[in-house]
Amino acid sequence: MNSRIERLRRRSFEARPSISIERAVLETRFYQEHSGKHPLPVLRALCFKYLCEHKTIFIGDDELIVGERGPAPKAVPTFPELTCHSTEDLHILNDREMTSYRVAEEDIRTYEEIVIPYWQGRSMRDRIFRQVPAQWRAAYEAGLFTEFMEQRAPGHTALDGTIYRTGLRDCRERIARRLETLDYLADPTAADQAEQLQAMDIACEAAMIFARRHADLAEKVAADETDRQRRDELMAIAAVCRRVPAERPQTFHEALQMYWFVHLGIITELNGWDAMTPGHLDQHLQPFYDQGLADGSLDRDKAKELLSCLWIKVNNHTAPPKVGVTARESGTYNDFTQINLGGLKTDGSDGVGEVSYIALEVADELHLLQPQPSVHISGRTPERFLKAAARVIRRGYGYPSVFNTDAVIMEQIRVGKTVEDAREGGTSGCIETGAFGKEAYILTGYLNVPKILELTLNDGVDPLSGARVGIATGDPRAFADFDALYAAFVRQLDHIVDLKIRVNNYIERMYAKYSPAPFLSTVIHDCIAKGRDYYDGGPRYNTTYIQCCGIGTVTDSLSALKTHVYDSGTVAMDQLLAALAANFRDHEALRLRLWNRTPFFGNDDDRADDLMRRVYASLFTAIDGRPNTKGGVYHLNMLSTTCHVYFGRMLGATPNGRLANLPESDGTSPSQGADRHGPTAVIKSLSKMDQIRSGGTLLNQRFLPSVLASEKDLDNLGALIRTYFRLGGHHIQFNVVDSATLRQAQQHPDDYRNLLVRVAGYSDYFVDLDRHHQEEIISRTEQELCG
Repeated sequence: MNSRIERLRRRSFEARPSISIERAVLETRFYQEHSGKHPLPVLRALCFKYLCEHKTIFIGDDELIVGERGPAPKAVPTFPELTCHSTEDLHILNDREMTSYRVAEEDIRTYEEIVIPYWQGRSMRDRIFRQVPAQWRAAYEAGLFTEFMEQRAPGHTALDGTIYRTGLRDCRERIARRLETLDYLADPTAADQAEQLQAMDIACEAAMIFARRHADLAEKVAADETDRQRRDELMAIAAVCRRVPAERPQTFHEALQMYWFVHLGIITELNGWDAMTPGHLDQHLQPFYDQGLADGSLDRDKAKELLSCLWIKVNNHTAPPKVGVTARESGTYNDFTQINLGGLKTDGSDGVGEVSYIALEVADELHLLQPQPSVHISGRTPERFLKAAARVIRRGYGYPSVFNTDAVIMEQIRVGKTVEDAREGGTSGCIETGAFGKEAYILTGYLNVPKILELTLNDGVDPLSGARVGIATGDPRAFADFDALYAAFVRQLDHIVDLKIRVNNYIERMYAKYSPAPFLSTVIHDCIAKGRDYYDGGPRYNTTYIQCCGIGTVTDSLSALKTHVYDSGTVAMDQLLAALAANFRDHEALRLRLWNRTPFFGNDDDRADDLMRRVYASLFTAIDGRPNTKGGVYHLNMLSTTCHVYFGRMLGATPNGRLANLPESDGTSPSQGADRHGPTAVIKSLSKMDQIRSGGTLLNQRFLPSVLASEKDLDNLGALIRTYFRLGGHHIQFNVVDSATLRQAQQHPDDYRNLLVRVAGYSDYFVDLDRHHQEEIISRTEQELCG
């Protein structure tokens, strides 16, 4: 890390997140003047152009990659067309202890005077909650599921290599040719296509204007700059911004700036969930790196400096604020920019190059909140690369996460993607699988599977609220055997999934109709060819995911019921239900029996693992292949982010001995403290899940630092990863920190401001987490590896 990068890193790290109302005010003024005068796609594109023409442009000292979503680093815009924050929301954001955002009182008054009067009742959130049925709202408020799109636009988005081969002028030419071929005589959708294509053309022009404004500002600042080196840098920046994104990039610097302008355009246009990922950035940059070395315009240190500048740019972009349930399910500043490293090329050859190693070095030296790298390991990945990744894992940042390239490809081929598209795909957000640059793979929210079992044990009534939120499946005391109980659980599951999909489909149409994304559509394959928006079936593939939470908790709970109530008959159902209702108060002996004498998932014990497979099969049957509204289908993935903490707070005591309100198990990880036979037993249990049938699974493991102290230890870690992947595992990630350090950080947070930990599919600063999330991480089993 050179002195420039040290300065940029320090500024980024120390900058406090704040709310900028500039975008909201500009957008409100635009809509007040233009709403109703243009077709909605064109209106959205013209609004994007207005933002690109009028938003504040920022170029900071020392920067080589330029552009911010807000007027300054970590100045976060709001998106009132999606969520119209109230003045109360803004005050809460300013005052809350965790994930707070500085909001000026003057800005709150302006919001109240200008933004709220226009958008209240018109926002997507208002539209959604006006229309959802009471039954859905009751289940939502009881914590049976969440809904991502009630505050943010659909996501994820990840790019392939197209933007490095073509500029936006090329896109405009393709759009013009497509407009010329529209058949208004034979195609009844031609007029709709024309509106979408016109919108995409305007959006391309807008992004080019945005770049030219940066070039103008760089030249203006250069004219007043007294330091010759910085003046030359500013003029070089101006030249880059005059080429990209209008033209295809020709140098390493231009390629990075090209990506960043596209990234900014997408997250300025709309606030998508886990908004933007560059995909296989190392593979995209490698040809520019090789060319720069060959012609002498680049060396390794310069490439590393430029890549570090991009890293810091991403870190400057705090996630827009969330409130309500959405904040409780995912309370973080992280905007989930995941950078895939390694993997395979489209021809099936190894994707690791020198840029892959440089990116690992950058992540290690900067150890910032984001972006967060993932390494993708195939049978062709060299051991040197896996060892380099293990050295960074040992540092305890919680990243890079590790993915099985071969499984990720197979997951995509299973659902009908070509081999080439699958190889160019990968993962984004936390662990979600998609075909980069060719797919809208939309996350709808989390499903609280243990809560569904709780409803089953209470005949469809939520014991926490007393409200009926499920269907009547019978008094569990009357179930003749375990199969009868399980059949009731499946009926309850099917009902809740149906309820969620019914409203998901409505929300999908609302976004397609009222919030198209014309700029995003220009960089995703087939949207131009179809003349259809990204949110309306334009991409080549259109997937809707439901994320299933708590399989460890529900498996262990079913195992306890089967073992103690049905198989041995040592616990009466009435006795167990009374203990659960009392949160095990005055039933501690029973709780300890359940906790200590039940076969638990994560210990390579078929008695528990077979139940896990049964639950997984039921989830798959309930979700997979259901049609969405865009010509695609629903799939499941096994992901919780931090929702397992929120869901746990909405859940009473469970039959595995877990107390009420404590976190559920995360992802596909075993329940906290239930994995008692080491990491090899954990991966053997997980290997019994057919993970290829999912869109991703998440496995957290925590190691003591001493376990990875030597080079031999790193070899052992690599062997563990390789073994799990040979067994069909999708993903694994590691916290390398001891409980004593975490307790010290709780007591002296100012001394541990840099302490990163793996929370779920992302890392976060430990001291930025609330107490519930901190305790959940501490409660995870501290594993050891045997050589």
